Amino acid sequence: MTKHKIGVRSFIRHLNFVISSSFRFRHSSFRRFCLLLVCTGLLALSGASCPQMLQRYTNPLPRVLPASPTLEQVIEVVNRNSSQITSFSSSQASLSGPGFPSLGANVAFERPRRFRLRAGTGLTGTELDLGSNDDLFWFWMHRNQPPAVLFCRHDQFAQSPARQTMPFEPGWLIEALGVVEFDPALPQQGPFPLPNDRLRIDTIRNTPEGPVKKVTIVDGSQGWVLEQHLFDAQGRLVASSVASQHRRDPLSGLIMPKVVSINCPLAQFAMRIDLGNVEINRMVGDPTTLWSMPSYPGAPPVDIGDPNFRPPMAPGPVARSVQRPPPAVARPRPGAW
Repeated sequence: MTKHKIGVRSFIRHLNFVISSSFRFRHSSFRRFCLLLVCTGLLALSGASCPQMLQRYTNPLPRVLPASPTLEQVIEVVNRNSSQITSFSSSQASLSGPGFPSLGANVAFERPRRFRLRAGTGLTGTELDLGSNDDLFWFWMHRNQPPAVLFCRHDQFAQSPARQTMPFEPGWLIEALGVVEFDPALPQQGPFPLPNDRLRIDTIRNTPEGPVKKVTIVDGSQGWVLEQHLFDAQGRLVASSVASQHRRDPLSGLIMPKVVSINCPLAQFAMRIDLGNVEINRMVGDPTTLWSMPSYPGAPPVDIGDPNFRPPMAPGPVARSVQRPPPAVARPRPGAW
């Protein structure tokens, strides 16, 4: 870095001499040559420090939230963006995780509960089909044994044995992908300031098993939802999502993350979803087939919301697909974020 500084000073002294001498010439092409020499010399001498030099002249995004926002201000900014996302879709997404290769994926969402994630390869076809419509949700894996299309009605999920198979509600996956709305009717605590201009909001919700907590981490400047963590009534971490590479949709002006990493420690399951160039409020595809539970040859439908359904003692189909457990996520402690 010192050598670069010395080189720049020497270059500038030489440049001053050249430019001062150039005033004896009135030809515009020579003046353009001097300007070109300035740019070329600075780029050549800056080397690896060039991005740092450019960064000094890059204006940061203007703040959307004030420096010390109230809870109401944070909720208003987050809900204003999410409430305008009525649908989104991407045909160039990808899905990856420990124990399985990267898969091409199609992702679609439409309010209030319609969701579809299909992933696979050109050689093997569809490997995963996860979806939800207004009445029920389903899950199918090509390599699951025994083959089955697992499904459950939304109104039966909370009281069904399915909660042992899927520890979080399917609607949480939609929130994890960026459509997050705070319910003003629920008790909210915060915002608590965190390092790197982040804010933490705790939401408490009562369930038949007891109060559960959701911890939401928000960018303190733009109001982007960066992290979400769910804890059950025993204080165990059920599921986490970390969102990154937020981008503004050029047509709608709304913001969604491009990459979301999801971790479910209790199910020993982790995956990373890259949404690619997601399109907001522009649905593509036939809704009749998009939001209908599929049927696959040799895979009968199994109602995991049936009171007589008993989850297998061995790891479920999702856990079996993961050959090694994902990294453990430590439970956040008050003030530790």
